[in-house]
Amino acid sequence: MKKLLLGLFALLGVLPAAHAEGLDAAINEAVAPIANLVAGIIFYSVPVGDANLPLIVVWLVVAALFFTLYFGFINVRGFKHAIRVVRGDYTDPKDKGEVSHFQALTAALSGTVGLGNIAGVAVAVSIGGPGATFWMIMGGILGMSSKFVECTLGVKYRNINADGSVSGGPMYYLSKGLAEQGKAGLGRFLAVFFAICCIGGAFGGGNMFQANQTAQQIINVTGGSESFFADKAWLIGLLLAIMVGVVIIGGIKSIAKVTEKIIPFMAGIYLAAGAVILAMNADMIPTAINLIIEGAFSAEGVAGGVIGVMIQGFKRASFSNEAGIGSAAIAHSAVRTNEPLSEGFVSLLEPFIDTVVICTMTALVIVITGMYTTGGMSGVELTSAAFGSAISWFPYVLAVAVVLFAYSTMISWSYYGTKAWTYLFGESKASDLTFKFIFCVFVVIGAAMNLGPVIDFSDSMIFAMALANIAGLYLLAPVVKRDLADYMARIKSGAIKNYRQQANAGKDREDLDVEPA
Repeated sequence: MKKLLLGLFALLGVLPAAHAEGLDAAINEAVAPIANLVAGIIFYSVPVGDANLPLIVVWLVVAALFFTLYFGFINVRGFKHAIRVVRGDYTDPKDKGEVSHFQALTAALSGTVGLGNIAGVAVAVSIGGPGATFWMIMGGILGMSSKFVECTLGVKYRNINADGSVSGGPMYYLSKGLAEQGKAGLGRFLAVFFAICCIGGAFGGGNMFQANQTAQQIINVTGGSESFFADKAWLIGLLLAIMVGVVIIGGIKSIAKVTEKIIPFMAGIYLAAGAVILAMNADMIPTAINLIIEGAFSAEGVAGGVIGVMIQGFKRASFSNEAGIGSAAIAHSAVRTNEPLSEGFVSLLEPFIDTVVICTMTALVIVITGMYTTGGMSGVELTSAAFGSAISWFPYVLAVAVVLFAYSTMISWSYYGTKAWTYLFGESKASDLTFKFIFCVFVVIGAAMNLGPVIDFSDSMIFAMALANIAGLYLLAPVVKRDLADYMARIKSGAIKNYRQQANAGKDREDLDVEPA
């Protein structure tokens, strides 16, 4: 313990850097056996031809396909209604909750839109070829159905606390929903399992990894090894921790106010740059689309033929939009509504924006510019090179995007972790602040550490959440189906008011009542 504390002080610059290296080695050495075991279980793969198929991807994709069929392609037929809900057509200002439909959507998106959209897509295309894009899009479309189910349940079984704050997510619908079915013991077990994994994922992938990548991006764009921050990554972490702390102390309302600005702004810039590149290479678009479609079904695919390409596409979609993981349901639960189904519809848009729009734009730019064929590049480097080949200064914008996306991911995952923590240790101010303080400390540690196996362990924790979550979704799907039929009947009959329509009708009546001058 003494060596661990000395190492921590070294990370903060109080002691020589040699101690920091000792901490890296000590923590990674301690975590490595556990990380390898857990990752081996969660990401266990079976050989399919020349490719390896992670069973967790099968678990996520099969569930998404099942919910798509079970709810009659709700991902397609519910899209128009989702737009109406998110723009406020059915919003009653008297409804309970903390944030608007739009704010809930951006808060959830901030947890998924990030390095996966920029770096992960490049990995999928570099391994699986252009055809991986097709299956990535399909994965995103199917994932919309999983989000619909989990976010509906998140609102249905949430707790409205005495101070008006909300606590919701898989922890609550697993325990309360399954208790209604006489499976209280199973529900409690799955809820606790989910909460523990969510906390582990929040500290690792939702915090330390994001801080670490942010620090590396800042160091790279400010001179690399010659940068002032080269040996002061802890300082970047400290600044990040302050920025994160200032926002998360205010809870979901404060987080939503930030994410509703960052996500549309950065996504807009990113998509605009992609659109410019597509316009500059308009003559190449048909060829790119042809490569994507042919590659999706080609027996000579890059990674083990069509199965290998399919695996890469579905894997990237699942890892990017987190449909079925259950994390987004925690953010969506805070929405101001008395109609759980309304937020289920809003959540349909999340995988669509994250995967079908942003990830596809990344893939198209990489394919059209042909950078994926150059070899030797992958991840952020490949995406940066692809955009930079057409817009020379865009790599700097991309660096800013990475930093902002990482920051927004941290504040969203702090909320997920907080709700999992307070579920386990009680809904109190002390419990809430304890987690947030620890979370901010881990921001500093993550920025300065060589993470190694820590991230492997944290990624395993995030996807282990899906084991408990999807098991519960299967059991609770009939509840959602019954509520969906009731909701749509009330929409059709007008029992659920369209406030925008009423306001417009009222305005029209006022115009008719005005006497001519």
